[in-house]
Amino acid sequence: MSGAALALAAALFFDDFSQPDLDALRRAGWVLRSAAGHPGPVGARWEPSLLGLLDDPAQGGNRLLRLRAATDGSAAGTQQSQLCHRRQYLEGSYAARVRFVNTPAHGVDGDPVIQAHYLISPLRHDLDPDFSEVDFEYLANGGWGSAQTRLYAINWQTVQIEPWRSFNQAHERPGALEGWHVLAMQIGAGRTRLYLDGELLAEHGGRAQPVQPMSLNFSLWFSPGGLLGAEAGLRVWEQDVDWVFHAQGELLSPAQMLGRVAALRAQGVQQLDTIRPPEPPLTSPCDL
Repeated sequence: MSGAALALAAALFFDDFSQPDLDALRRAGWVLRSAAGHPGPVGARWEPSLLGLLDDPAQGGNRLLRLRAATDGSAAGTQQSQLCHRRQYLEGSYAARVRFVNTPAHGVDGDPVIQAHYLISPLRHDLDPDFSEVDFEYLANGGWGSAQTRLYAINWQTVQIEPWRSFNQAHERPGALEGWHVLAMQIGAGRTRLYLDGELLAEHGGRAQPVQPMSLNFSLWFSPGGLLGAEAGLRVWEQDVDWVFHAQGELLSPAQMLGRVAALRAQGVQQLDTIRPPEPPLTSPCDL
């Protein structure tokens, strides 16, 4: 099926991050976070300039999105990156090809770094009953009270940031996952299914099922507590994203999603958004 036929057959979002620069990324509907706040160490900054687009060193003609995060061990010397697409995502199928890393691109290893791909709605107040979030979070050096390397697959019911109280359904996949992986989600019929490279990791539902349109996001940040000290020098982490895909209202298998992506790329489609935004338009903050 051609890219044009796919666009007519379903409401789709696809981006293979072939934009020439960050301004083009913004024109495609992405927000580069600059707003302060959760998550990460209190006082850390969210720095748009840490996001970049680059040629894929392993595949000629392909381009990648790169997220960076850097720290010298202090909150003031910690910078993180996040990219958000507008709030138009709820039921349907999602996939993204991401590269997880286990060691920094520069400096010594050991900081509790979080590599995340997720969907989220604004948290209007503590324990907001309409809050919605589904995410993958890779903890290369552990964090949150455990040193274990692991991948989280989580549906959030609601949360209170300070003091911390959370209600969610979470699955932990232990072990290192350095390298490229396809993360996939199905949201619909009262259930959320999360997949790693085609393997079902978790199935969630009930009160943790999303109820509000969400933004689509990638982020690279540090878990509060556990940062190495200033004596370790500057550390810089990098995570890459090849592409991201969404079919609205369709529950596709991971293999079917990969087939859609292959068809789009074969037709030279680099960015496509045929999803009708909610009416009235929703605010789309990039601050969580």
